[in-house]
Amino acid sequence: LCLVLVIFLSIFSLSSLPTSAIIPKANVSLPVPSSQLVENLYNGKAVENRRFCLKALSTPKIIAAMNTTQLGTFIMKLGAANAKATLNVYNEIIKKPGSPQALKALNFFVEAYKYAILSFETVSSELVEDPYTANYDVAVIGLEIANCEKELINAKVQAPRLLAGNQFMKYYVLMGYEITSTLELENPNEY
Repeated sequence: LCLVLVIFLSIFSLSSLPTSAIIPKANVSLPVPSSQLVENLYNGKAVENRRFCLKALSTPKIIAAMNTTQLGTFIMKLGAANAKATLNVYNEIIKKPGSPQALKALNFFVEAYKYAILSFETVSSELVEDPYTANYDVAVIGLEIANCEKELINAKVQAPRLLAGNQFMKYYVLMGYEITSTLELENPNEY
């Protein structure tokens, strides 16, 4: 499974999709953890792809995060950026004619991604005010993304770049879930 995922991510990284919004260019060599905050997140139970997590969170701005809330805000911004980049792939695909089933699945996709963008942006403000609600909202994004993938597969939409973007969304959701869970634990009496 890991080998298949590595091959899949390698192929995707070589595609013409601009990946700067999906996986920021790392200025830190891998696999060295970039900071204690990132290392704690990287080792979290919810994080499935540690290499992706480390690469995505190894920009100088993120390395300089001073606390869990600030790191969480960066993760939410990256999740929203990934959703926007993947939505741009949709805009390329929708120009090509397809079956009514494919069109329906793609319309479901666009609605799910618009929701994800708004939710990631909302969660950024909730991190400070209410990590419990932020945690729930991140989980709902995950459900939307899972349903989106199911719709694309059921409609037999041939869009490997969309599915790859969807996989990255899952990783950002899992990182978001981990960081919001951490914030809940850090502030148990406040919520």
